[in-house]
Amino acid sequence: MSLRGFTRRRLLGAAGAGTALVGAGVAGGYLAGSSAEPGRPEQAVVPFRGVHQAGIVTPAQDRLHFVALDVTATGPILRQAVVALLRRWTTAAERMTAGAEAAPGGAVNRNPAAPPTDTGEALDLPAASLTLTFGIGGSLLDKLGIPRPAALADLPPFQRDQLDPALSGGDLCIQACADDPQVAVHAVRNLVRMGFGTTAVRWSQLGFGRTSSTSTAQQTHRNLFGFKDGTNNLKAEDTAALDEHVWADPADGAPWMAGGSYLVARRIRMHVETWDRTSLTEQESLTGRTKGTGAPIGATDEFAPVDLGSPLIADDAHIRLASASALGGVRILRRGYNFVDGSDGAGHLNAGLFFLAFMRDPQRQFVPMQSALARYDRMMEYIEHTGSAVFACPGGPADGAYWGQSLLEG
Repeated sequence: MSLRGFTRRRLLGAAGAGTALVGAGVAGGYLAGSSAEPGRPEQAVVPFRGVHQAGIVTPAQDRLHFVALDVTATGPILRQAVVALLRRWTTAAERMTAGAEAAPGGAVNRNPAAPPTDTGEALDLPAASLTLTFGIGGSLLDKLGIPRPAALADLPPFQRDQLDPALSGGDLCIQACADDPQVAVHAVRNLVRMGFGTTAVRWSQLGFGRTSSTSTAQQTHRNLFGFKDGTNNLKAEDTAALDEHVWADPADGAPWMAGGSYLVARRIRMHVETWDRTSLTEQESLTGRTKGTGAPIGATDEFAPVDLGSPLIADDAHIRLASASALGGVRILRRGYNFVDGSDGAGHLNAGLFFLAFMRDPQRQFVPMQSALARYDRMMEYIEHTGSAVFACPGGPADGAYWGQSLLEG
């Protein structure tokens, strides 16, 4: 039977768990806080292998756990250590996205005198559409002595950035998306554990309530300002647009990135208390959309074309400055999430948007977009960018291949 035929419950049951426990697991899976998209079964399995990595154009799940890591191995063993880790990660990632443990019998059925090889918190939970997307930072290529593609150059500083080095950069990243938060956390936790001795966590971010749809079958969700976010996002069904704006091409100068994409991650603090004291008229003016329907001001339908010639759309409205028309046709695939990280110690919520976006070339797509927003967008009065990173996400692994093999052995 193929790996996809297994689930965490079946693996536990095959190892000798009683039928009562298995039955309890079935019920537990539906009570564990899952928030699957309507019409999508929470036990859904997303294929791990393919031309592109899962978790990019996959219909956006509701929960996120993102982690950036630094490689701690050095010297002549560096490349060997990275290859060995990526092989282990790939095997475990394929198992977990299929609903299995990170290692066979890893939670309870190995040597009881040794630490378990799976942490166990996802036992009895379904796959929940888990996707794991892997990225490589330019800093790791520097350590390996591999030239960076031009698209992976560091982002320039933008006006009003308040970047915290502890929330920026990284040699590697893993993006775990799922319809159950515990499934996503379990996946990252186990991959991090497997990296001990080779990698260390640099920073991480939990997210909830996706703020962008990546499929025409999905509704547009809202950000913490209460507005629909990412209405005009690229969609998985528009393959021609994805080829133009999202997928890297060997002709771009990095053959190992064929079928891959570049990821820009930005942690955006939203000053919700200030926003909440702002009139609805002002909120809609600086956004350029109505709060109720999400329609452009002056229209009634969320997906109505934006009339940039209309005097109702302010010159410094977000919708105008971020539009493809204003940016010479630039588009990106957004995949962001809301976050609330407690309070800031000054009586305010530490909340905002964890912006994730995939594109063919951040220098030609994200940089002009963010430059315009940072300089002219009136919404910048209510937000600040506190973290930033760029990663190259190679194409999906073929059968028998591991994450990043096209780079390290191509």
